[in-house]
Amino acid sequence: MQSYSKVLLRFSAVFAFLGAVLGSHMAGAGGLEFKTIHAHVLVVGWLSLFSWAVYYKVFTPSSHVLAALHVWSAIIGTVGLTSGMWLYYLRPFSLPETFVTVYFIAGGTVLLLSFLFFLILTFLRSTQEK
Repeated sequence: MQSYSKVLLRFSAVFAFLGAVLGSHMAGAGGLEFKTIHAHVLVVGWLSLFSWAVYYKVFTPSSHVLAALHVWSAIIGTVGLTSGMWLYYLRPFSLPETFVTVYFIAGGTVLLLSFLFFLILTFLRSTQEK
């Protein structure tokens, strides 16, 4: 479970940096076009991934399969949701609208599943590490 903690911690650091860069850009540019993406990058990408990194540092879940599903769906879902928001709200490329919408929804759905997996993990028996 230590590796899950380290992977989540590293991804949370990447999202913390991206969130800070987006906030800095918005402050410098004087525009709020990134506000929704900025908020989700920090709340989901930084805070949620960081809190889950702490969970895996402190606890060892009884279900290794469910833990793996949780960790990888959290990472994939966070990347999918935040990049999907960027594509959906800012339209930086001329991608088909259907593709962008489905990509955005799929990222959010995978992230939602990760929250469900975490909810289930918290109700299963886990051991606390020292």
